[in-house]
Amino acid sequence: MTPAIRFLKQQKIVHTLHTYQIENPTGRYGLDAANALGVSPDRLYKTLLVALNGDQKKLAVCIIPVSKSLNLKLAAKCFGAKKAEMANPDIAERTTGYVVGGISPFGQKKRLPIAVDESAEVFDFIFCSGGKRGLQIELAPQHLISALKASSAQLTEPNH
Repeated sequence: MTPAIRFLKQQKIVHTLHTYQIENPTGRYGLDAANALGVSPDRLYKTLLVALNGDQKKLAVCIIPVSKSLNLKLAAKCFGAKKAEMANPDIAERTTGYVVGGISPFGQKKRLPIAVDESAEVFDFIFCSGGKRGLQIELAPQHLISALKASSAQLTEPNH
């Protein structure tokens, strides 16, 4: 049982676990996972860590659809920083206790500020990492936001 699943059970958050295997990896792990699960990449969310104002010790979490890219300017603005950059993967792993590609927003070793892309709110259910590759959690986006005390913000470019 991953720390993410332990957290969800302790908080009594309704969720469904999904396991999957990626048969033919393309190198785009999130899109491969959505394909393996048979869900839209717009409903599968990835957990990204950013360093604020160039400080790898000042981290924040952004949860966005795997179908989109994080807009670092919007992320910085959301957390009240002048700039944001992707966190060093080794630091992200040490800080969260998870490996890159399996970072769950739940049960991280260190409590960080978290923002969820506002696109999540259009869905009844979304998917996010269960804390290891091959495991996804399906839950209502409002449960994700409230359980993590996250903010909802625009973190990606809107579709045109």
